[in-house]
Amino acid sequence: MDFNRAFGSKRRPCQSFERLSTEESSPGGGSLRTDLAVEAHEVIKQSMGPSIPGVNARTDETDFGSITRVAITTEQAARALGKAMGNYITIDAPDLPLRDRELQSQVSQALARELVGLIRANLNNVDFWTVPDFTTLVCGLGNWNATPDAIGPLVAGKVMVTRHVYSMTPPEKRGGLKAVAAISPGVLGLTGIETAEVILGVVGRLRPNLVIVVDALAARGVSRLGTTIQLGDTGIQPGSGVGNRRFGITRETIGVPVIAVGVPTVVHAMTIVADALNIMGQAQQGMGPQPPGGPRSIQDIAGASQLPPAVSQMLQPYLGTLIITPKEVDVLAKELSDVVAGGINYALHPAIDEEEIYQYLQ
Repeated sequence: MDFNRAFGSKRRPCQSFERLSTEESSPGGGSLRTDLAVEAHEVIKQSMGPSIPGVNARTDETDFGSITRVAITTEQAARALGKAMGNYITIDAPDLPLRDRELQSQVSQALARELVGLIRANLNNVDFWTVPDFTTLVCGLGNWNATPDAIGPLVAGKVMVTRHVYSMTPPEKRGGLKAVAAISPGVLGLTGIETAEVILGVVGRLRPNLVIVVDALAARGVSRLGTTIQLGDTGIQPGSGVGNRRFGITRETIGVPVIAVGVPTVVHAMTIVADALNIMGQAQQGMGPQPPGGPRSIQDIAGASQLPPAVSQMLQPYLGTLIITPKEVDVLAKELSDVVAGGINYALHPAIDEEEIYQYLQ
């Protein structure tokens, strides 16, 4: 996610399924967009009802929270949700910011299980652990100089890289270890090189069997900051969360399966304003507060022109581009990078037990 520039998106009242999209934009308009497929699905569902053609969603409750799986199976549904066709898995752990080591371990193991499932599905159900010389490239996307955008580089620095020593791995461990390499390509503003160009060059030289990209995301709901992890098998568009869409890192552009792992660290100010006005408006009408992201806030409180003049003046000169992150984002970034790196290590190195993984992270 590139923080060099950002713009918002504007929702309009829709007349049909095809016109209802979470990717519409207007110059200077408010932003109600999200990187999370589960949030996009919730928005569309409140406008169209629980059954959406081309979208299959299921939520499973867990000891730490829930796991939601959203499968987008048609182009029409993909346009409506503003997401590529594919599978998206969202792990929600509301207590994750409490820095409970046991909880972090549970989430890491859940992440590993879901990651292994996605990898197998994208390798035609082949058990990659049995593939000789299977190599994975982990790419930590983002700007290490901007704390909310440093999740990717932090994870890349904590992943167990073994490609350079794989041939020297003890025989009793080799069956449960795989060759792993990791890079942090930086962002265009720091290097002058598109992130996808760097990764494409490394992939061309390294020829890995799989690429895992890790990035910070933008959410619609403040409650998801630091509590949610999303996995997807559709790749990633760096910078899309703040409206700065770059070249995509996908199977089509890279040439190998791409699994994306993301953690929300920012939310658009316009989203908070729209949700607050929605709740206030519903309360004044005697209807009671409604959940954030309902059809009213998406369709009626969408752009700068529909906000009260006082609100528009308050948000100037950054109306539609103001991004908000928690003040303890440095702590969240460190803790979440431990969880994500632990999950990746679990998935790629099953011979390493929990204590060894966290010793490595320390």
